[in-house]
Amino acid sequence: MRIFLDSAGRIESKKNRSNIEVIEVNEYDGQGEVYGLPDQIELDVILKDDRLLICELKSSISKGGIYCFERKARFCEQRHGRKADRLIVISPIIEKSAEEFAGYLGIETYSDSSEVEEI
Repeated sequence: MRIFLDSAGRIESKKNRSNIEVIEVNEYDGQGEVYGLPDQIELDVILKDDRLLICELKSSISKGGIYCFERKARFCEQRHGRKADRLIVISPIIEKSAEEFAGYLGIETYSDSSEVEEI
């Protein structure tokens, strides 16, 4: 399922066969909570049954990228009033400092989507 949220809160969605909903969140952070200035925030959210997972797919990620993802995830949680069950970063190139920082923040890291434990 894909759901697109615009700044007016309109939703468009489709379900897939495995009863997993993949939501592409695209919202405006008018207060600059994430980047320090107002900007668009994009995240991938996965829903299965009652579980909420927030995911970031990157070609490579640094410690700063992990920090940014964590801020985007917290922004999404606060805006929608729901805490994520899991925060997941998938990237074939994860800097060592990024992996350590992600562990400290409770963010799961994987180099390939096939490594992700069951959703």
